[in-house]
Amino acid sequence: MQSDKYPTGLQVPDHYTTLEVAKMLGMAVRSVQLMVDRNELEAWKTPGGHRRISRTSVERWISAHGPAGADTPGTSSTGAGTAPASRPPAAAAKTSARAQQILLIEDSIHFQNLVGLIVQQHFPGAALHVANDGITGLAMYGQIQPDVLIVDILLPGIDGATLITTLRSHAQFARSHLIVVTSLDEQQREPYAFALQGVKVIHKPRLVAELPAALATCIPPARVLA
Repeated sequence: MQSDKYPTGLQVPDHYTTLEVAKMLGMAVRSVQLMVDRNELEAWKTPGGHRRISRTSVERWISAHGPAGADTPGTSSTGAGTAPASRPPAAAAKTSARAQQILLIEDSIHFQNLVGLIVQQHFPGAALHVANDGITGLAMYGQIQPDVLIVDILLPGIDGATLITTLRSHAQFARSHLIVVTSLDEQQREPYAFALQGVKVIHKPRLVAELPAALATCIPPARVLA
């Protein structure tokens, strides 16, 4: 898990490399280059000849199309409590038809496993998807459109508060229930207060005690049965 000293002023980058966009969209680097050539993505080159792609154009493309790949590096789609494994789009569509979708954006393997065990025990019919960082989580959100979004505050790439603020600019975010988990105490959360108003926040030492009840308010019992 990241240190609680993770910088509080981190902002979303205004551009990405071609490789970063390829990972976000689940595409080959060459495919992204062709998208730039077709003006589907806005890009420019540095003095050293390296291509940089506009974040705004990437977000616009994701909003319109969703990620192209079934899974993105750094992510997993699982039935609750099972080992992480890739899932093709057809299988994901079948799951969404019969189970509530939960997206966890968390970089700690320990807490990924802990949330998986909690979901398995209390909501065995729900489908849990995991992203290891904020950028990947943002892309996965557009693909899955989860019923419940669980987000850590301290994340690589984009902090959780900035990610939440970004998602709130999209109308589809209104359909998701939001739960924030964090190792930060109330005083340490103050820099993120702009994003946490009205949001259920669970201190990680209380995760086992509080997450089941928080999820129960989001997932009707009849909807978690496969």
